[in-house]
Amino acid sequence: MVDPVIIINAPLLPPPVKHQTILAAFSVLPPGFSALLVNDHDPKPLLYQLEAEQPGVFAVEYKESGPTRFSILLTRN
Repeated sequence: MVDPVIIINAPLLPPPVKHQTILAAFSVLPPGFSALLVNDHDPKPLLYQLEAEQPGVFAVEYKESGPTRFSILLTRN
């Protein structure tokens, strides 16, 4: 496993800025580095948004997939 340089605990973020805060964190990752996103539900809408805005930039690997905790490792290609 690649060690993440950023760990984002999404449920702690205020809802009005949650997606923009997470996307901003991903945008500063250098190539080859990873972020671990931890959430209380499957963040598929966020992943769809990320892929739409930055197609093919991130490799996505689910580490935990529910039912109450999801953790996803995103590595910048």
